[in-house]
Amino acid sequence: MRLTALVAALSIALPAAAVAGPASDAVKFFYVPAVKFEADEQYRDRFTEPVTKLFDLNDQATKKNPDQVACIDFDPGLDAQDFDQKTVSKTLKLSEKLDGDNAEITASFSLFSEGDDSKREMLWSLKKIDGKWKISDIASKTSDWTLSALECLAGQTPE
Repeated sequence: MRLTALVAALSIALPAAAVAGPASDAVKFFYVPAVKFEADEQYRDRFTEPVTKLFDLNDQATKKNPDQVACIDFDPGLDAQDFDQKTVSKTLKLSEKLDGDNAEITASFSLFSEGDDSKREMLWSLKKIDGKWKISDIASKTSDWTLSALECLAGQTPE
């Protein structure tokens, strides 16, 4: 009974997020009920290489120069710095493609209720490791970048 009520409540609260499966749930976690910063240390266990290497370099840069912006100066899951949580939650749509222990989740949403430039389409790559879906990369279809390909030189000392 409780599970049915929870499923019903979620389907009412998130009508746009008609999603199947735990791989999509691993991505949805970063958007609702509140957007979470992927590079935050408390979420590291949800990721795997190659993204974890960038996160480690970002941490080193932050420790070395705490007053400066490190390598990741935006929210990778949003492809932005600014957003309206209600709009993101209301417009979020997730689609899932599974291939054995690999998954691709496409997250489509708007950052704000107005403006064509607020629409985003993000591609999350996941791998199943020890029975859990872990995020291995995030790419922006909107802005044409991939998180694992970003360079992080902020932690290195120039010669």
